[in-house]
Amino acid sequence: MDDDRPEVLLTGLLFYDLVLTGLGKAPTPGEEIWTAGMGCGPGGIANLAVASARFGLRTSLATVFGDDFYGAYCRDVIGDQEHIDLSLSRTANGWPTPVTVSLAHGDDRALVTHGQEPPYSQDELMGEVPEARTALVHLEAEPRAWLAKAAANGTQIYADVGWDPTQQWSRDLLDQLSLCHAFLPNETEAMAYTRTDSAVAALGTLSESVPVVVVTRGGDGAIAVDQTTGEYAEAPALDVDVLDATGAGDVFGASFVAASLGGWPLQERLRFAVLAAGLSVQHHGGALAAPGWYGVDRWWRSLTDPGLKQAYGFLADRLPADVGPPVRHAPVTPPIRHTPVGPRASARQH
Repeated sequence: MDDDRPEVLLTGLLFYDLVLTGLGKAPTPGEEIWTAGMGCGPGGIANLAVASARFGLRTSLATVFGDDFYGAYCRDVIGDQEHIDLSLSRTANGWPTPVTVSLAHGDDRALVTHGQEPPYSQDELMGEVPEARTALVHLEAEPRAWLAKAAANGTQIYADVGWDPTQQWSRDLLDQLSLCHAFLPNETEAMAYTRTDSAVAALGTLSESVPVVVVTRGGDGAIAVDQTTGEYAEAPALDVDVLDATGAGDVFGASFVAASLGGWPLQERLRFAVLAAGLSVQHHGGALAAPGWYGVDRWWRSLTDPGLKQAYGFLADRLPADVGPPVRHAPVTPPIRHTPVGPRASARQH
């Protein structure tokens, strides 16, 4: 296969995120609360894309941008700033980019979103489905045709799943695990879909259907099993102050893939993913909270806790010599975009 093929292939819905933090308490109807913090930037599928790219992975994203300010800004950040391949993406005339306002309070947040279904489906965006080393996907009740094509191409599928608003937790969704190399649900989702009463029991049940299973447990860290190597691992969460948890699960997934592509032992893969997710919640959420190699290196060099030094000692051999430039976090206000003129302006519509 072509060595230049993408290391991570992604498709999904993009959002423009406006994140408000430091509320002090949750707002009530008729009340105005002044916040202590704010950040804006791409969200949704961009979380996975930026997190992957910041770990040096060649990342290809198929998504839809609206032909508005929000879409243009997100395209500039994802393509020009983060150097993610957008050749599979499209700009849709007359379609508004979905916008989410996130109110972060404590370890959780409330979301309010304005948006419409995109005019292009995932299967239309993917087309003939390019070959890639891995794909990070979000399993849905209705299987996407491109997923089976990607698996047939030899792409390793790393999947997660979301909350079921019907709370039926149909086991039919798990049939798609036959296409997957790894499954990374949280413990609530894992227990609900497997009809088990503990994360460990859910891990065991899921491991009968997919080679690698990771169950994330929030403040309790994560557990994992890799049937291809016979490894089992547990990793505690980092003790950090949470500014905003938006996108932390996506950072976890992307960093686990990065470590897996590096051939790391399961224990190192799991600790690394827990670390990256923990670093991300200390910044305003969405894509631009992802730490990348630069953030991990900065944490490692400043570490003084002897227990963490020992637990994460493997980083001394894993960190690349060039960790890249400092990452850009979410700005309070997006910079003014100077609209290009001439051929480049019209080219951006395709």
